[in-house]
Amino acid sequence: MSVIVKVTTVGSSVGIVLPKEILSKLHVQKGDSLYITETPDGVQLTPYDERFVRVMEAADRVMRENRDVLRKLAE
Repeated sequence: MSVIVKVTTVGSSVGIVLPKEILSKLHVQKGDSLYITETPDGVQLTPYDERFVRVMEAADRVMRENRDVLRKLAE
């Protein structure tokens, strides 16, 4: 899917207006945050999933606390 958007003035800043179809695909609405990440293919626009971050932080904590057990299980 390819969509063209124009860079425009928004107040005293510059921004783009995303079509409703794109907002729907991203599952975001007015007031939500989006994150722009540089990739080898260009830039990627994604919604921030706070729940996913919390789950990954919990998994990281468990893996650090149980490093020896997990290492043994991996043998």
